[in-house]
Amino acid sequence: MRTRTFTPAGREVGAVGLGCMGMSWAYTESQRDDDRSVELIRTALDLGADFLDTADVYGDGHNEALVGRAVAGRREEVFLATKAGLVVEDLATKSMRRDASPARLRRAVEASLRRLGTDVIDLYYLHRVDPAVPLEETWGAMAELVREGKVRHLGLSEVSVGEARRAHALHPVAAVQSELSLWTRTALGRTAETADARFGTPGTAGGGLEGPGGDVVAWCAANGAAFVPFAPLGRGFLTGAVTAETSFEEGDFRAANPRFAAGARTSNLRIVEVLRSVAERHGATPAQAALAWVLAQGDHVIPIPGTKRLEYLKENVASATFDLTEKDIAQLDGAPDPIGGRY
Repeated sequence: MRTRTFTPAGREVGAVGLGCMGMSWAYTESQRDDDRSVELIRTALDLGADFLDTADVYGDGHNEALVGRAVAGRREEVFLATKAGLVVEDLATKSMRRDASPARLRRAVEASLRRLGTDVIDLYYLHRVDPAVPLEETWGAMAELVREGKVRHLGLSEVSVGEARRAHALHPVAAVQSELSLWTRTALGRTAETADARFGTPGTAGGGLEGPGGDVVAWCAANGAAFVPFAPLGRGFLTGAVTAETSFEEGDFRAANPRFAAGARTSNLRIVEVLRSVAERHGATPAQAALAWVLAQGDHVIPIPGTKRLEYLKENVASATFDLTEKDIAQLDGAPDPIGGRY
């Protein structure tokens, strides 16, 4: 696979990483198979998808333990990212609250290190800014973890340019992770979208953004940080696998997602048709066109699509070799905005 430089570390990583969340919760949990997921993660490493993303909140620790099991004996091959700052209140309903207090973060990192089976985390994100704790206090505590050698680099998730700038003034922000896809372009400076009330007290938009978040992707490029898009395939919608007739099992996050509601879903298929039109010109799939568009947003952009299936992993990895033309990008940029909020 082609690589991209994770600039703060000067390390080459696969241009397409692997988001591991869905192996533990959120999507089709009845199909969870830990042994198969371990093998998929190891295959991802074989294919060069060595940027692995997890979080302590995914399955309330289950996902970190799963990733730790998968990378045992291969730790040096992996660029390992995890997160803290959210706490599961009810695993069945996936109810969460924010807690980015220094004491909580210190307990969290120790637990993550144990579950991951490692002495150091390559990239440690603040999963969400906690409105009850000044960002500077949280970030200062995380910087201490770097000085202690428990963490190599620090990142932020779902923040505005203003928040990234405040943190960066105290300690380098190595990466910002936010949702980015052809149907979620807030991180490119578009008007912020609906609040993410699942994560405790929401900001005005996008799960903690201070109003319009600004062009976070451009801020990262200007400040030597990576931008790491999650859900680059629109939670599976942009692959074309979801149709107007698709049903989701109880507990699947998408069952209650406004963009997947029956009426919205039919309208949003127009976006998939644009992707399919571009993909067919190149003998590719809509998923590969969607990932190629994300990759085209900058050389510092490293998407982390998630999957539990080997064929989709291989398809995602192959997207790194898919070069869009200016005509392709213009056509994709002109795709209609989605109907329905993110959450």
